Amino acid sequence: MKVALVNPPWSFQGSVYAGCREPHLPLELAYARALLERAGHEAALLDAHARGLDLVALRAAVAAFRPDITAIATAPSYLFWRCPPPELRVPMATAAALRGHGGLLVAVGPHGSSTPRAALRKLGVDVVILGECEEILVMLAGAADARYWRIPSIAYRRNGIDHVQGGPHAASVRALPALRWDDATIARHAHHHHRFDAVPEGPGAELEASRGCAHRCAICGRDRSRAPLRRRPLEAVLDELDALLAQGARYVYFIDEHFLPDRALLEALRARDVSFGVRLRIDSWSREMLDLLGRAGCVSIEAGVEGLSSGERDPLGRRCSASTEELTALLVHARKSVPFVQATLHHASAGDPAAAEAWRQRLLGLGVWANEPVPMFPYPGSPAYAARWGAPDDGAWERAHAHYIAEHRSFSDLQDSRPLPLAELEHDAR
Repeated sequence: MKVALVNPPWSFQGSVYAGCREPHLPLELAYARALLERAGHEAALLDAHARGLDLVALRAAVAAFRPDITAIATAPSYLFWRCPPPELRVPMATAAALRGHGGLLVAVGPHGSSTPRAALRKLGVDVVILGECEEILVMLAGAADARYWRIPSIAYRRNGIDHVQGGPHAASVRALPALRWDDATIARHAHHHHRFDAVPEGPGAELEASRGCAHRCAICGRDRSRAPLRRRPLEAVLDELDALLAQGARYVYFIDEHFLPDRALLEALRARDVSFGVRLRIDSWSREMLDLLGRAGCVSIEAGVEGLSSGERDPLGRRCSASTEELTALLVHARKSVPFVQATLHHASAGDPAAAEAWRQRLLGLGVWANEPVPMFPYPGSPAYAARWGAPDDGAWERAHAHYIAEHRSFSDLQDSRPLPLAELEHDAR
């Protein structure tokens, strides 16, 4: 089988999406390519976002490959599966452009993981994968249409009836190979994700040391797409890292939901000439391990702080035993050895804006960056969504989006200042 793996040409006008707009390595598609090739299939990764391809050029590239199956991502990369653009505008337009040229169309990403029937209907694809896609794509490539009933974690339509089989898939992370990228991909990857300590020199890259999370925060939509917590073998992580460094990468960002305090990994990083960034829970780290993190080459920390008191954090599912003063002390300590430390503050329903601003100014005076609170989107499948509306149905994304833009009069500087309704964003995409 020939399988095309497509990262669409992303655009975010009118979106409430608060993630980074720059291209990132689509790790999920690269893992799928490696597993497909291992199984004897031919796979091509077509990253329209990174290569600057519009839909016409993308369609030509797919048609030239003549795939039997084309997988289309509904989020910019695994890095943003937990907080994707709510709208399916770009994947819908991509599916429409590739219909008739890409063979069997398959959607992969967080939207189909939480609302498979709605994703199937909106995208007009043949199959939607629930959860992590790498291993399921291999199953699809090896199965005839009549045998779809044997494949878990997919949704498809037959004879006018939608079929949803099983729940979101969790891949065997320990069995995933060390990824390899072609030289051109790394050479054009100039972006150093979440790096603010210096002007980037040389290519950047992304990789993961673990996947999933042991916590169940109310604001996170990863429960149905990247769970539970699993660690990759150290040997695979270092093999992948060394290949990136040999290709000239000067900075890597670990996309882990929460980068874990792993002494063996940090000592191995310390032995290499590499700078890196992480996202972590500061209350999971001791001062000694934060010092080692800095010595290992960490130049950027993003630490989520979703409330300034236990009363604010508890409704968000943070299960954080540290006090605000203890969190502050850890952030300030990390800044001693890491050039850029950010406390990412989210809106909490019970929060005190004046207290949040005072805490922000205090941190800024101590050398720790703290953003203005970001309004929390109630992602379908997240505990925040379930607490308000229950299990997500086919209208979950529209419901959450309408509530969000009605609830908030102002948005963060990471978002469009005048977001459009979801129906308007998706209206002409198909």
